[in-house]
Amino acid sequence: MTFEVRDMEAGEADLVIDYFLNATPEFLETLGVDPSRLPRRETWRQAMARDFALPPARRDRFYVAWLDGPEVIGFSSCERIVMGEQAFMHLHVIAPERRNRGAGAACVRLSAELYFARFGLKRLFCEPNALNVAPNRTLQKAGFRYVKTHMTVPGPINFHQPVTRWVLERNA
Repeated sequence: MTFEVRDMEAGEADLVIDYFLNATPEFLETLGVDPSRLPRRETWRQAMARDFALPPARRDRFYVAWLDGPEVIGFSSCERIVMGEQAFMHLHVIAPERRNRGAGAACVRLSAELYFARFGLKRLFCEPNALNVAPNRTLQKAGFRYVKTHMTVPGPINFHQPVTRWVLERNA
């Protein structure tokens, strides 16, 4: 498998939207997502279009697509970006049959390299649901270091939950 990570294109926004809106409530729970907090499709599409229209450094969230050959198998996003300092990333493998096969760790490493270069970061954080084993293992395999586990509401689509904070430092 040869993985590639590239900037997500505006026309691919539905990959992200469909990933969440077509997911089962059980799967969303593993992600720490409250289905009642997901935006309506058109509202979400408009918000992403506005964000994609901005230069990367001015976006609320920057997306990358994960590819295995020509197939998009997942995506990552980066938010709370402080240029030259730090950001927080998310990771998602789209197709269930592609999960737990090593793609995540490889694509997380490639995504981190892209984020470090694009935004001049010193540190990259990720805070998956602490009860979701897969992303926590993936981050560890990708070279992230455990920082702590704490309770929070990570974002506007999430419920109160334990999250595990991981960090990857530029020179690690």
